[in-house]
Amino acid sequence: MTKREGLPPLTGPSAAQQSRVGTAPAAAGLTGIALMVVLTGYALSIVDASIVNVALSSISDDLNGGAAALELVVSGYGLTYAVGLVLGGRLGDAFGRRRLYAWGLAAFTVTSALCGLAPTIEFLVAARLLQGAAAAMLVPQVLATIQAVTAGQARARAIGMYGATAALGMVVGQILGGLLVSLDVAGMGWRSVFAINVPIGVAALLLVRRVPATRADARPGFDPVGTVLFGVTMVCLLAVIVAGPDLGWPLWLWSLLVVAAATALALVRAERALEARGGSPLLSPSVLSHPGMRRGLAAMVPFSAGFGAFLFVYALVAQGHFGLDGLASGGVLVPFAAAFFVVTLFTPRIAAALGGRIVTLGALVQCAGLLLLALVIGLGWPHPSLALVLAGIGCYGVGAALTGPTLFRMILADVPAAQAGMGSGVLVTSQQMATALGATVGGTLYVSLSGWLSTVTAAVLVVVLLACFAVTVLLISLKLPDPR
Repeated sequence: MTKREGLPPLTGPSAAQQSRVGTAPAAAGLTGIALMVVLTGYALSIVDASIVNVALSSISDDLNGGAAALELVVSGYGLTYAVGLVLGGRLGDAFGRRRLYAWGLAAFTVTSALCGLAPTIEFLVAARLLQGAAAAMLVPQVLATIQAVTAGQARARAIGMYGATAALGMVVGQILGGLLVSLDVAGMGWRSVFAINVPIGVAALLLVRRVPATRADARPGFDPVGTVLFGVTMVCLLAVIVAGPDLGWPLWLWSLLVVAAATALALVRAERALEARGGSPLLSPSVLSHPGMRRGLAAMVPFSAGFGAFLFVYALVAQGHFGLDGLASGGVLVPFAAAFFVVTLFTPRIAAALGGRIVTLGALVQCAGLLLLALVIGLGWPHPSLALVLAGIGCYGVGAALTGPTLFRMILADVPAAQAGMGSGVLVTSQQMATALGATVGGTLYVSLSGWLSTVTAAVLVVVLLACFAVTVLLISLKLPDPR
């Protein structure tokens, strides 16, 4: 159950009804402007995860940054972002989701300006770490607000737009980054990829009062033990994922997985004990035990891992072997973006007709698109038919649009509104971790295979592997509940 900040108490029959239905949405719902405001902050956080990639060469030349420092410019943002998501969601439940969103967006805007003004590579790395932490503060509030103040078709449409923002943000980041660096706006060079966030962030902050203000009725307590254990687990896992390819997977790095496993086990025991005592754990075992969340996350992990691997391996092939620059390779992804956006508009209606089978359909379409790409690459290398490549990418986008937003709804369907922030944090953390893992595994596998097989064989095998991820989602989807 949630309560609206700054509004008078409900009276009359509607108040009685509200008290009997603890998870009923707030009366005002979510207006189009409010949805636009919260999705703007989310879009900025997603775009900034990829927009910097095409500017790394310029950053290196300007700030004399080495390979390790440039890696931290990219991975440092993802590290603090992923580690802080669950805590950010809990803080929103406790202190108000709109308030945490506003604070996070303000911090993100300021740290973006600091990134753009960075005089040294060390300053830029520090600013990116802070920027990731700011994103972790604002992002969980987006889904939590949608979950708390919408229901039925309104919720389906809002989550569909959220899913579209997630997928399109990754693609738009690559296109926009290449465009800004190429245009060299006002002679700013690479700094423009960060400076563009400032006016957008300020505009969204001016409209943030239009967002419904919700929070949990009872402020959840702080869980220091759970917070530390979760943080150590996430840092160890992310260190292996991010640093492994560059360091050559040394033995000591693998030992971090043992540490992560030990702290994860301790976290589970500590959270169960705290909840049994009536406390407020960072990760509530009772919430995580809901069938919709448990099964939905099981499907979300291979879906996100496959998507992360697809984008990363595509970039390696397009820029390394087809001779496309960052802007051109991003432009080839336009069919994915267009297909995803259009299909997302109709996903609620399709879900109403097909129920949980919409995920099955989406996985089938994704698999078909990937197999088409594998066939086109294998038969047409090194100059495959552009039209067929675009068709395969568009097909993949259609399948992703049917699958992703629906899984978001399924995962959050059983989460109490009072714990919407925590549920959102768990969902986005799982999504980000799986995406990063997919990119690492897919990229490492492609590079390794191309070292002892032909490039075309390596590319085809990796694409076929991604089709296996889609098949995994398909099999899991057969036991998923209907989206609500």
